[in-house]
Amino acid sequence: MTATSFDTNRARVIAIAADLFARNGYHGTGMTELGQAVGLGRGALYHYIGSKEAVLYAISKDQVDKMNSYAEELLDQGLEAEELLRQMARGLLRNIAEHRAEWAVFFREYTALTGEWRDHVLTARERYEGYWRQALSSGVRDGVLRKTPPLLVKGILGMLNYTYLWFEPDGKLSPDEVADMFLDALIEGIRA
Repeated sequence: MTATSFDTNRARVIAIAADLFARNGYHGTGMTELGQAVGLGRGALYHYIGSKEAVLYAISKDQVDKMNSYAEELLDQGLEAEELLRQMARGLLRNIAEHRAEWAVFFREYTALTGEWRDHVLTARERYEGYWRQALSSGVRDGVLRKTPPLLVKGILGMLNYTYLWFEPDGKLSPDEVADMFLDALIEGIRA
């Protein structure tokens, strides 16, 4: 499917909005500032995004949807639990490294969403957590991991998600190396 110029322009507006929201906060960024940053007047800007909250929704939901799709693909491959967890962690950290602004906005600002938009984002996030629970449960079922409390998933994701604050894509370690270090420590702690 070929992207239209509308899709390309909309994606550009959303990417610039993500940078501005990550830097200045959702409430600290006005539509005038966003319009100036993308070089569009008010009417053209609204043509691409509809509303400021619509942009926040797009930023917040897009990366979570990508991670849900990635987790579904991995689960369909029938990987052993440890490899499944490792690939899920690597995929998440690669995505965070490539989309730091979007993740910063998601983690800091999604609570500004209202109504169905907030519900959709929370549902997508819960679905992603569910894939992690499935991966851990498969390891317990296969006898390679100890049973752990469901709350552990929030701890694992917190450990991985927090990297948006400090990970440097051009630093000494790659996203995969950081994910592997975290997963090695985790798996050693819960291996059966």
